[in-house]
Amino acid sequence: MVKFISKQILTGLVTILPVVFTIYLLYWFTISMESMLGDMIRLWLPENLYKPGMGLIAGLVAMFITGLLMHAYVVRTLFAAGEKLLYHTPVIKSIYPALRDFLNYFSPSTKKEFDQVVAVTFGDTGMQVIGFVTQADPESLPEDFRAEDSVLVYLPLSYMIGGYAVLMPRSAIRPVDMNMEEAMRFILTAGVTGATRPGARG
Repeated sequence: MVKFISKQILTGLVTILPVVFTIYLLYWFTISMESMLGDMIRLWLPENLYKPGMGLIAGLVAMFITGLLMHAYVVRTLFAAGEKLLYHTPVIKSIYPALRDFLNYFSPSTKKEFDQVVAVTFGDTGMQVIGFVTQADPESLPEDFRAEDSVLVYLPLSYMIGGYAVLMPRSAIRPVDMNMEEAMRFILTAGVTGATRPGARG
């Protein structure tokens, strides 16, 4: 009986936890945005004109405008110059690049580089792992890595943020019918979630 009850509780926890965690992240984002930008708006707007939610709306508008501006060459150049300072600032240079690279992984502007999900075969062992082609153009690689007919493949690790960038011959990889989100979910959970989720494709 105790084993049965424990199993049902664990099943309920596994079912509810992702939903609760997702809702909490959305709640945290909403409250943080409203609190931070709401206080700034109150400095310029009379208190009687301020309405709850204006901070969140201002944040979404600011992100939208930033996204538009990042298409301009001048803005991208200025942003790159500012990033160089962060890359050379003590403490920050140890945190910002890793966070930036991780978020860029899911950025629409760089997503096309990771759209090719592949299965990588290691030698004659028959062992295969899922990876993402991050660089197929040899000219974009360091000179010592410009091997003919080779591509750079990122192999993420399960249950953690990290992985390896491996130079592989094209003959050792084959395309996999999965999109980036499905493949990442499958890898990071070591296949526990299954290959797809309802509505994942579209």
